[in-house]
Amino acid sequence: MTTQVIMLNGASSSGKSGIARCLQAMLPDPWLTLGTDTLVAALPASLRRGDSGISFGPEGRVDTGPAFRALDVAWSQGIASMARAGARIVVDEVFLGGPASQARWREALRGLEVLWVGVRCEPAVAEGRELARGDRVPGMARRQAELVHQGVRYDLWVDTTRAEALECARMIADRV
Repeated sequence: MTTQVIMLNGASSSGKSGIARCLQAMLPDPWLTLGTDTLVAALPASLRRGDSGISFGPEGRVDTGPAFRALDVAWSQGIASMARAGARIVVDEVFLGGPASQARWREALRGLEVLWVGVRCEPAVAEGRELARGDRVPGMARRQAELVHQGVRYDLWVDTTRAEALECARMIADRV
């Protein structure tokens, strides 16, 4: 069976989005890229603040409430449904819950061929990217650098500290 979903998990500013764009350009079939930033952008403003949705605090803290978590479950199931309908999808994700986040995705993606990819980047390098982007909460990259990988199992690791997105995407494409 061929890979239907490529799951990229890594901290904010670790290079997942760049890798995803490179994969879209190099893989022979069309691949959609969807991820946590897509979900957050789709939320109503009322859920981008407060206790029920998602909020971003000092030093890169991210808190999620019950309404966000319910939508996040629906989001993962919706992506899985698209893959089951024939779409190939690169998921650009941040497993804030570590193994619990992966378990939720594994359940949603059950029966699909998934390539699980850990995207690492040294915190200092990711922080520099975070600062250059200007659209991230300062400290998020450092706070998430190890947290998102604790207890998570991967088929492949890539490290964007010194490798360009294209090089990492080639490694992933070789496995697809």
